[in-house]
Amino acid sequence: MQRSSLLFARRLPSLLNTPKSFHRPQFFSTIPKMSANMTPVTAKDACPRESFIQLHHSYLLALARTREQQLCDDEIRLTSIFPAAGPYSQAIRANGQIFVSGQIPADASGNLVQGNIGTLTQACCDNIQAIVTAAGSSVSKIVKVNVFLTDMANFAEMNATYEKFFIHKPARSCVAVAQLPKGVPVEIECIALE
Repeated sequence: MQRSSLLFARRLPSLLNTPKSFHRPQFFSTIPKMSANMTPVTAKDACPRESFIQLHHSYLLALARTREQQLCDDEIRLTSIFPAAGPYSQAIRANGQIFVSGQIPADASGNLVQGNIGTLTQACCDNIQAIVTAAGSSVSKIVKVNVFLTDMANFAEMNATYEKFFIHKPARSCVAVAQLPKGVPVEIECIALE
């Protein structure tokens, strides 16, 4: 027999004879005293598990309905910039934040802006500014930016325009992608605070 099996076999009788009223040791000396406005809660005071689950389920359903309604009420759409080209919103306001969809270099009528990557980046930034302003925020409250480039050779020129627009230096990711909508070389999305 292995050593661990022998040890268990020796302890088994003592484990089986453990009194049913066995309690774990209490270490009350290490717990600080409660203040006058704090009261302990014991198991008899707690909500029964079934009631808690039913209450929690009802709360989650109500919260989901509220969130769904809030999201529907807080969709941000502008006609002064390029309209959403698919089944999505230009931006959504939720939990004190504004989530701006990716903006490509296009004008309000959907025509693509022509020019170098700096001009195209500026057009994306102008669209972002219009959206966050319409949502009641500002560029200075943007906290996270994602930049998508089809060619990282355009990084330096994009960055030169970017740093003039986002002078407060929000968190940023810049990634190269194979392709962007309408064949544009740059797209920018962001998250702003209200």
